[in-house]
Amino acid sequence: MGAAGLFENERVELIQGVIVQMSAKGPTHEAVIQRLHEMLVLALHGRASVRSQSPFAASDLSEPEPDVAVVPRGDYFDDHPNQAHLLVEVSDSSLRYDRGSKAKLYAECGVPEYWIVNLVDRLVEVHSDIVRGEYRKVVPHGASETIAPQAFPDLAIALSKLLR
Repeated sequence: MGAAGLFENERVELIQGVIVQMSAKGPTHEAVIQRLHEMLVLALHGRASVRSQSPFAASDLSEPEPDVAVVPRGDYFDDHPNQAHLLVEVSDSSLRYDRGSKAKLYAECGVPEYWIVNLVDRLVEVHSDIVRGEYRKVVPHGASETIAPQAFPDLAIALSKLLR
């Protein structure tokens, strides 16, 4: 339907077979995505691909567009990636949705680590340890902390550069 132009100039994604309208993005939201994308691209060059606001093939019924995705290196000319080392959503007005439906979807499709950059509370919530399709561990990290993705423990991200 998207290729046929039915959603031209609309921000939507497919979640569990339902077309969901995506929230509007303000300047802080966009700035955080850009900063995180740049940090990850520089640090992971040659080890993983970093995509921003691109489709992720979570299932036959779900194709979300996470704000940032760290996926295995590959040729994605014919298919969107269906595996990820890390998915990130930058969240303010969509915080409840990102903690609920998105977290459940990402856990169900086996994404080992999911971050929510929570602009409301100035935290990064790290979701990990999937048990029966749910993240069992959620650890909040404040602006003064440094974190690293599980798949790339040598990569230190100073949250002060993301959370103002």
